[in-house]
Amino acid sequence: MKKVFLSFLFLAVFSVFSAFAQKDISLEDIWTKGTFSAKGVAGFNSMNDGRYFCNLDERQNLLRFEFATGKVVDTLVLNQDIKKANGGSALDLQSFSWSNDETKLIIATQSESIYRHSSQSIFYIYDLNSKTLLNPVKEKVRYANLSPDNSKMAFVRNNDLYYYDFKSKLELRITKDGKENAIINGATDWVYEEEFAIWKGFAWSPNSDKIAFYRFDETKVPEYEMAIYGTLYPKQNKFKYPKAGEANSIVNIYVYDTKAELIAEVQTGNETDIYLPRMQWTQDNNILCVQRLNRLQNKLEILLADAKSGKAKVILTEDNPFYIDITDNLSFLKDGKSFLMSSERDGYNHIYLFDLKGKMIKQLTKGAFDVDDVFGVDEKNQKLYYSSSEVNAAERYVYVIGLNGKGKKQLSSGKGWHSASFNNDFTYYLDVVSTINTPPVYSLMNAQGKLVRTLEDNKALLGKLKEYKISNANFGTIKNELGQDMNHFTILPADFDSTKKYPVLMYVYGGPGSQTVMNRWSGGNYFWYQLFSQKGYIIVSVDGRGTGFKGEQYKKCTYLNLGKFEIADQIFAAKQLAKLSYVDPNRIGIWGWSFGGYMAALGLSKGNDIFKAAISVAPVTNWRYYDNIYTERFMRTPAQNGANYDDNSPINHVEKIKGKYLLIHGTADDNVHFQNTVEMVDAMIKKGVKFDSEFYPNKNHGIGGAKTRLHLYDRMTTFILNNL
Repeated sequence: MKKVFLSFLFLAVFSVFSAFAQKDISLEDIWTKGTFSAKGVAGFNSMNDGRYFCNLDERQNLLRFEFATGKVVDTLVLNQDIKKANGGSALDLQSFSWSNDETKLIIATQSESIYRHSSQSIFYIYDLNSKTLLNPVKEKVRYANLSPDNSKMAFVRNNDLYYYDFKSKLELRITKDGKENAIINGATDWVYEEEFAIWKGFAWSPNSDKIAFYRFDETKVPEYEMAIYGTLYPKQNKFKYPKAGEANSIVNIYVYDTKAELIAEVQTGNETDIYLPRMQWTQDNNILCVQRLNRLQNKLEILLADAKSGKAKVILTEDNPFYIDITDNLSFLKDGKSFLMSSERDGYNHIYLFDLKGKMIKQLTKGAFDVDDVFGVDEKNQKLYYSSSEVNAAERYVYVIGLNGKGKKQLSSGKGWHSASFNNDFTYYLDVVSTINTPPVYSLMNAQGKLVRTLEDNKALLGKLKEYKISNANFGTIKNELGQDMNHFTILPADFDSTKKYPVLMYVYGGPGSQTVMNRWSGGNYFWYQLFSQKGYIIVSVDGRGTGFKGEQYKKCTYLNLGKFEIADQIFAAKQLAKLSYVDPNRIGIWGWSFGGYMAALGLSKGNDIFKAAISVAPVTNWRYYDNIYTERFMRTPAQNGANYDDNSPINHVEKIKGKYLLIHGTADDNVHFQNTVEMVDAMIKKGVKFDSEFYPNKNHGIGGAKTRLHLYDRMTTFILNNL
């Protein structure tokens, strides 16, 4: 075991840049000055014909470009025309979308966040032909969305669903029972938004005559309350948050017929303690697809429902001995006879083709790797484009395969992490590739993976990096106690000397299906680690059991025991590091954020014989405090699995803490509540455990803001330098 780690770290030495008059990195360089900011490109908003794309220029004029040459061919919208149409007031066009026929722009202005993804805005509709601007709804609303034929615009106001009819110039109200913290129509509740990544809760039918929508009854969901400071009497923000084992919203799906002005309820079954994590229209204007998931999240059913009667039938059932991850990899093909869906049914995440009766036609991808993302389907040429971990779990490459499962080809070249965005007819795609040590390169590629032109190579940043003491991160594997390979990256001190002994700081996240060991550009934290490298620290991150893209067994072996095996692997890796001749075994620390903060707390307690210091940022300290969709997916309910909840929650192990501990949290964290830190602090006080803490008023889970972020990293840096 020692030899595996040792040989890798010695190889890493040769990747340290030569030290000739190189600069030191400061926290201001990283968090306020933008010294190491990589340039990007706006991507492209592909036009319907696939030949052109559009982007805004510096004056916010909307220009049309040709894919083949990259040259501007005409101006689609002058910002001056929009300003004129708006009575002389300019509009910010940064958030715009097209109507289906590309004759209108939907412009979102004055946007404000609600939770992590949800927001509300004032929306304008600009007609390119008449050069007129319409503001059909004067106040802020959510998710304004044009019907496919541009005749109507649906939106959510005060938890009710409406639509505006452009022909009659009338606003029509579909639902009338919306109420804050009680009934939501056309949007989703907090836990669906956070854990199922769905917030817009309605969809137009293909022919624009029907709207399918969610209704959430969250009356019985317990309420969480947090103070927002800044006034004489702090505002109390109350919202529904179902913790593990607690009641969920009762969720129903309805279809509103705009012609008949009738609402039909989709018959999703008598059991209400379930989830309906996705709904979407098929190619048939009268058939709606609904995904139904049991509360344990190990049985997924695909339902097809008649939009008029609401009658639904199950066409496909997926059972899993562990749990099922919900994705957006379900798409109905234009042939009206089949659909694509991802599944882990063979132990890896792959793409399957089914008919509309749920019979499998073909498994398109197969092998000991996971498909990560599906970029789209070129039905004309019968091709599927996707990325996967086939080469290496720490890297991604773009592939194409026929819908018959043949002709697979790797399109991307160049080592690292590739992502792709295709134009509408799949003749071109934007390839973004980076490594952990090199910033992104943006290139336009043709459908065969051949370079058309480079859009941004970030050579200026690469040149700037040579002015600083940078030690390349290197990748390798180490075996855990079971002999399984765990991926890791290591950054050695900039002036590494194998005859000296160095402290080690380990970075961990470790949550189910996650990764920290990725050969991709990460920006801020990478340079924070370089700062420590310059100060003589070794940085290590290990993806142990429970992390993703190495197959279902590796990811799901932590089922019902969240935290147990994950921290065992981190402790084991730390003990192997401690055996190295150039590691100071008395100076090994660990830090993490969110799930990683949870892991750091477990490390300092359960691993008190190896970890001498830890930082937990916004940690879960007891799984009983976290939301039910996430927690129960991996742990079931406290009533079913309470012992493992308690055994693996750091709040119950505080008496084991011997090292230095820094606990950090934002007081307005709606995700991992400040309660977690308060209860952890209370437990440590009762056990006489000494600790350091830092809290950030009115900051959410991301603890954002330039000055705040600088303060946060200064606090953590000082703690590490003083205690490790």
